[in-house]
Amino acid sequence: MAGIWKSLPGFVRNIVVPIILLVIAFNIIGAVFGLIGALVGFVIKALVVVGIAAAVVILVKKAARS
Repeated sequence: MAGIWKSLPGFVRNIVVPIILLVIAFNIIGAVFGLIGALVGFVIKALVVVGIAAAVVILVKKAARS
């Protein structure tokens, strides 16, 4: 591996490889944030559904009493 690294031209070692590593890092970070965002969105939607269901149950119980 060290031999391959030494055989690369200087501009590849100093410019191209760091850019490729930055692109890979941004893709990984984006995937992590996307997954976290999707989970948070799912939790919010689930809480809204539970809240609406609770409101419906309360209204149905009130309507049944009167």
